[in-house]
Parts: sequence; structure tokens; C-alpha cells
Amino acid sequence: MTKINELKTDAAVTWCPGCGNFAILTSLQKILIELEEEQVVNFNNVVMASGIGCHAKIVDYMNVNSFHSIHGRVPPTISGIKLANPELTVIGHAGDGDAYGEGLAHLIFAAKRNININLIVHNNRVYGLTTGQFSPTSPAGFEGPSTPQGSPEDPLNPIELMLCAGATFVARGFSTNVKHLRVLLKAAVKHNGFSFIDVLQPCVSFFDNGDYYREHTYELADEKHDLSNLPAAMERAGEWSYGQGNRIPIGIFYQVRKPSFEERLLGSKIIVKTKPKDIGPVLAKQI
Repeated sequence: MTKINELKTDAAVTWCPGCGNFAILTSLQKILIELEEEQVVNFNNVVMASGIGCHAKIVDYMNVNSFHSIHGRVPPTISGIKLANPELTVIGHAGDGDAYGEGLAHLIFAAKRNININLIVHNNRVYGLTTGQFSPTSPAGFEGPSTPQGSPEDPLNPIELMLCAGATFVARGFSTNVKHLRVLLKAAVKHNGFSFIDVLQPCVSFFDNGDYYREHTYELADEKHDLSNLPAAMERAGEWSYGQGNRIPIGIFYQVRKPSFEERLLGSKIIVKTKPKDIGPVLAKQI
């Protein structure tokens, strides 16, 4: 049996053909295999949780410990799991409505506390499971069942929100750019602190904007960008406010090393496994 088969289950994958969730699933499987081979993670110690939405099925398709939470409650669920057993590698999945609507307060406090957990937001900018209502990241004017004349609201910017909230790893990916997405996922899991990745994941059924992303995204790694510079990260985050602006930066906006919530709470009971070489030369200088 190959490593990839070890992480698969017998559950039938029921996402719509072409859904961006497929890329997130396979990317996560591949980086977990790499991290297991590097002895950074152990499959038996990986726990995933999801909320309510199309994204939530991902825990059915990964052969690791998993938990389905209710709408918006992924951050407190994975926070509790991590605090109960700090040796676990904990990965949460949420949708844009799930994380930025019902669960917004939970998300902000998980970032503020800098709990050593990973949250991947499957952001298709629409409530796909319930057939196309506008979400907190839908563009102004979005027409759907709940806004037939167009949404009167401007979208929020999750990257700016997480930078302000205190997250120590803030990134944006694009599900079609799988090679780049795997780099982000791997860096997030290795990071010691709250890791947040907003993944632009087109909903082919109700808001298929993949061509727009392919045309306008660019990788931050291709340009000089100081990961430890918060004002610079905020400036980059403001380049595209989910419908406003023509350049969409993807990559790591911000990454710094600060004591995690568990380190502050449990002190010497915590074993920090992240080494300076794992987090890059810029960050290693800060440790």
C-alpha cells in the first residue's frame, strides 16, 4: 500500500466535478506524507475538524482522526483538541460563511491567542451547499437567491482581519495553483503558532471565478516581501479587497515567531518541535 492510499478512505467523494476542494484534499494528503517522511508529523497524531458546508466532507475522505463541528465552531473545537493534547497536529477546515459569518468571533480569538493550530478556509465566496446565497466575502452586487437585486454589502478582507487579530502565520492560496498551495500548507503545519490560510476555491456550480483568479493572481514569493513586516503585510493585503483591485497576491503575507498559547499556559510541559531551519532565515533570527 502506498502512502497516499493510507490517507484515503472508502467514502465516495461527492463534490461537484471541478470543485476546488479536490485540489485542497490532494495537496493536504501529499504534504502530510512529506511531513511524515521528515518525521515532523505522525499520521496517528493528526486530527482534522470541519464545520458546515461543502468543505466539511474533507474529513470523510482523510484517514486520520476527525471531528465534524457545527457552523462556525471549528476554531474553538480545534483549540480544545490542541490544549487537551499539545502533541497532536491539529488542522481545521472551514468555509467562508462558516468562518467569516457565524464563526467570526471564534476565529478572531483563536488568532489573538496564537494557539498552535492550523485553519484552512475553503473560500468560494458563496454559500455553495445551500445553492448560492451571498457570503461575507461575496463581491458587492452579487446576485443570488438571497440577493436577487445584488448584494448591497462590501466584502470583508480576511487577510487584513487576521493580521489585525494577531495571527502569526497569514497566507492566501489558490486551489488551481496546487504546487504553490502545497508549499503554503506545509509551511503552515510546520509553523508554531496560529496558522491561517485563506484558499480561493471557485465554486463551479454557483460562483465560478477561476478564470478571473488565473488572470489576476501573482505569487508574493516572486517579489521582495519581508514576512516579519506587519505594515508591509497590511499593504499587500489591501491590494485586493475581494472584488476591488486587479492584482491578487497569493502566498505568505506575514510570519513571525511568538510564544504560543500553550507555551504560555503550560510552560515547560510543552515540547516545541519547530526548529529555526524549518521556518526560514528571516524568522530564525527572531528566535
